[in-house]
Amino acid sequence: MAVPVDLAYVIKSRQIGCDVTTQRRTALMKLSLVIPCYNEAQGLPLLVEKCRRLHHTCGAEIILVDNGSTDDSEAILARLTKGEPGLRMISVGVNRGYGHGIVAGLRAATGDVLGWTHADLQTDPADAARAFALFGETANPERLFVKGRRYGRPLTDRLFTAGMSLFETILTRRSLWDINAQPTLFHRSFFESWSDPPDDFSLDLFAFWQARIGGRLVRRIPVLFGKRAYGRSHWNLGMSARVRFIARTLDYSFQLRRRLRSTSEDRPAC
Repeated sequence: MAVPVDLAYVIKSRQIGCDVTTQRRTALMKLSLVIPCYNEAQGLPLLVEKCRRLHHTCGAEIILVDNGSTDDSEAILARLTKGEPGLRMISVGVNRGYGHGIVAGLRAATGDVLGWTHADLQTDPADAARAFALFGETANPERLFVKGRRYGRPLTDRLFTAGMSLFETILTRRSLWDINAQPTLFHRSFFESWSDPPDDFSLDLFAFWQARIGGRLVRRIPVLFGKRAYGRSHWNLGMSARVRFIARTLDYSFQLRRRLRSTSEDRPAC
């Protein structure tokens, strides 16, 4: 027996944690979620299965970006996404960084609400459905910026994140906590306003910073941060990698502050 339309709305709404009115509002918008994949061949079957479920939950377009992988990721993604409704694959021939792969995916996206998450499955792609539901709760979705807030992480990782968050908050005079948490979602018009986004992991900082200085409404959702399903991190490989990450983040943070000052100085007096 077919499920009545209203009951179907209720069932789906409960699955992603929103009410029926919110579900109907988000039905008028389309979500495009970008997932950059770099040498993630082993975990791709599970990732694609989770992406299928996300598409069936909220009709999302999921763009899986082979970000210049040197393993079999490109061939596996091509095979797994072929003929899959809602799933698309694009390839970046040479890896130029995490941010470059994401921006390539965002440029290919067709949705009203855009965003990204990671391919390592430490957070579930389904978290994006809960974040997307918030766009149906606000009267002005064009001004909304949604990020995850991680829980379940080791103490050392939490302390590292707290230190970096405090530094960025003091430097920029904007509240920037858990900057690298996923997913990250925003309206297409926000992306179209960007100028010169970075190619590396600084993209998370860039987007969050742009949202703050633009006065956007920032909402956070709790996301469980687990262990990698397969493989190992491509950046968190020990203390030396963290030192390089800190150095790059500090350098880019000062670039952002100089850019903000330059923008303020160029603004004509009223």
